Amino acid sequence: MRTEGRRESGNIEDRRGMSKGKMAVGGGIGTIVIVLIVMLLGGDPSQVVNNLQEGQTTESGPVSASPEEEAMKDFVSKVLAGTEDVWTKIFQESNMTYKMPTLVLFRDQVQSACGYASGASGPFYCPGDEKVYIDLSFFDELKTRFGAYGDFAVAYVVAHEIGHHVQNQLGILSDVNNQRSRMSEVNANRLLVRLELQADFLAGMWAHYDEQMYNSLETGDIEEAMNAAASVGDDVLQKRYQGRVVPDAFTHGTAAQRKEWFRRGYTSGDFDQGDTFKADIN
Repeated sequence: MRTEGRRESGNIEDRRGMSKGKMAVGGGIGTIVIVLIVMLLGGDPSQVVNNLQEGQTTESGPVSASPEEEAMKDFVSKVLAGTEDVWTKIFQESNMTYKMPTLVLFRDQVQSACGYASGASGPFYCPGDEKVYIDLSFFDELKTRFGAYGDFAVAYVVAHEIGHHVQNQLGILSDVNNQRSRMSEVNANRLLVRLELQADFLAGMWAHYDEQMYNSLETGDIEEAMNAAASVGDDVLQKRYQGRVVPDAFTHGTAAQRKEWFRRGYTSGDFDQGDTFKADIN
């Protein structure tokens, strides 16, 4: 992805200098399904954020980071700026105002309006404070554990989380969460899959317009994003971690579905083509 000369976002909150605090876990999180959920990208905060009864963090001074980590921070900041530009333009064209989210960088653990989370939860979006939370070490995990290589795999992750913010801005996220609270677990999971696939579509839609605005894509970038999407498909992760696939426990969609909806967003650039709640997603 070409980022030379592009601006960095001013909406970065760097909490990497926060020290670890005492944390007491509550809520009985321990089933294999929950373990899988927290390894997925972009989940509903009620599932990816641990329900902790107490915790604390204290300032520990300036951030100490390797040159590689700082380069990743700069790249993520430029991708975030790109999402700001793209979604501001799209919202304006519909006579709406895009409220830019904050991206929080942390290490190991973090407190959000949705509760406490560890870095093992992966990146997540919290609608309570309209912030995206990312431990930059996740991107090493994405490469080494999931085989998702390339800078555009990183860009896809950021764009997917921003997709949840777009859903929140449009009232989709709250509507889905309200519906899920009245459903059985199986039906709630099915609705969550549709929410996640739409976030993949919105990530692809961002790539479509970022390329138009900045000529940002290089050969292989879209393949990197689609590989990242596929590497965290429910079927792939379930097969890896429990040896079998349980469709009723899907929360994000299969590898094929995630790739397909990202592709649709990228090729169409048309929000109306991304209604995963009415589409046949099988």
